[in-house]
Amino acid sequence: MNLYFVILGRLEGLSFLTLLFFAMPMKYAAQDPYYVKLLGPVHGFLFLGYCALAFYLALEHKWSLKQHLLAYAAAVLPFGTFIFEKKYKI
Repeated sequence: MNLYFVILGRLEGLSFLTLLFFAMPMKYAAQDPYYVKLLGPVHGFLFLGYCALAFYLALEHKWSLKQHLLAYAAAVLPFGTFIFEKKYKI
């Protein structure tokens, strides 16, 4: 299960970075919202999956409250999922 969490975390982090550093600049600088409309739902699905799996793993492996909350915070910070994975050696 941890492998799924690592893969999902990397995909979620990559989708978030793609939205922030590619899709949003294209929307506002190039006046082209296509990429936000395309990548937004994909990121949303990955985000919800990451949070659901984090919740499951937190209960299953008896994570501390701090680690549990940091997993959620990682999902909303750029590069957060990558840092969380390395710090906690998931």
